Amino acid sequence: MNVNYNYEAQHSKGKLHAIERIALLLDKDSFCEIGSGISNYGSCDSSAKKLPYDGVITGHGTIEGKTVFVYSQDFTVNGGSLGLRHGRKIAHVIELAIKNKCPIIGINDSGGARIQEGVNALAGYGDIFYYNTMASGYIPQISIIAGACAGGAVYSPGITDFIFVIDNISKMFVTGPNVVKSVTGQVCTAEELGGAEVHAKKSGVAHFYHQSERECFKKVRELVKIFPEDSVYPDKFSVYVKKRGSKIANIIPEESKKAYDVRHIIDEIVDQNSFLEVQEHFAQNVVIGFGKIGDITVGIVANQPYFMSGVLDCDSSDKAARFIRFCDSFDIPIISLVDVPGFMPSTTQEHSGIIRHGAKLLYAYAEATTTKLTVVLRKAYGGAYIAMCSKHLKADFVYAWPKAEIAVMGAEGAVQIINRKEMKALSGDDKKKFYDEKVRAYNDNFMNANTAVEEGYVDELIQPSETRERLYCDLVRLRNKEEMKIKKKHGNIPL
Repeated sequence: MNVNYNYEAQHSKGKLHAIERIALLLDKDSFCEIGSGISNYGSCDSSAKKLPYDGVITGHGTIEGKTVFVYSQDFTVNGGSLGLRHGRKIAHVIELAIKNKCPIIGINDSGGARIQEGVNALAGYGDIFYYNTMASGYIPQISIIAGACAGGAVYSPGITDFIFVIDNISKMFVTGPNVVKSVTGQVCTAEELGGAEVHAKKSGVAHFYHQSERECFKKVRELVKIFPEDSVYPDKFSVYVKKRGSKIANIIPEESKKAYDVRHIIDEIVDQNSFLEVQEHFAQNVVIGFGKIGDITVGIVANQPYFMSGVLDCDSSDKAARFIRFCDSFDIPIISLVDVPGFMPSTTQEHSGIIRHGAKLLYAYAEATTTKLTVVLRKAYGGAYIAMCSKHLKADFVYAWPKAEIAVMGAEGAVQIINRKEMKALSGDDKKKFYDEKVRAYNDNFMNANTAVEEGYVDELIQPSETRERLYCDLVRLRNKEEMKIKKKHGNIPL
């Protein structure tokens, strides 16, 4: 169907047109449009102006040869507003993606529900939400926020697996600045309320944050490329993996409380330049993302000592749990790199429901039946030791580096609790001397992985340089793993 697209209307706002976005996203000349002849005409209001393709372009194409289905809302057609047929077009393309077991990618740029169509516009949203839910855990769903996304429109991206936002272009909020002002008296701009940076850094709604549309679409292509198709395992793989990790032994400082960037360790374990971090700017005390080990796609969950000492809190627990559930849905092996001093102690965290949020992490790991491999790098204390995919949550193999510490808590806190009566009776230099001696004794006797190894909670102590090869060997050996499943409708995750 020949259509005169209004490119200039978008370019004047520093934005790309819907069809240009599809062209950037897909392999050259691979897009096949479907539903181009559908319009709003006669759907609800016969006196309404006829809108070409009802303001949304739908179809399919390829990314690096992989088939994907796509829709792109056109803001130049009635503000990209969603009416009944607009909604049905999107729902239909999601349904096609489900039937063909292919990723679905939505490019959102809309003024919201088409008011003239009343409840029929809401019906269009309802259909989309239903198919988003049906697709969840069966096919990857990606949302690109390339303009406005307000009101009910935000819940379709909210259901999908990954949300991409673009600086100074993306806007997401349930109620706009005018409504916020009229109801609460708070004055804010659209950017302050729901701009790209807000959702990438504060709310955690967005998974990827980019400075330009071109950069964004390039990263979407990278994400789709790393997704495995029917199997995470390549057609051919070796018993051995190319060695890396020559620098890995020197990354963790000798001083146990000194910070380091766990991403340096990740880079030494995965294939060169293969790590794709997810939610980089949110809850930075945990690092999540995809990588490859010997060309096998894996999901990585790692505590980040460089930020808040790698402690677990409400946001980091949520961030990791959702990622774990995505990986498990598609049987992507999960590698957990552990260096965690515990759960965050504070009234703010307790009042924010850290019990409930931490339980999500426990639940996600315990429920996951994909291959689960864990490496304790330095610290694993208390409940956080259990929560970070310990043997007790049915990790397939748990390894620890030689200086790893697995304990209920750090020596300083433990000594104060165990010896509180003796400490109370002493003062001055005697108290300090007694305390220092007990800390040294506790470190010598308990701050290691020996008991965990003896009990079988840790399978082996390994050298840092062995980590990549050991993980690859396990991935290959466990590729046909099957877990016992209890017959039930579903569990009840602590949301």
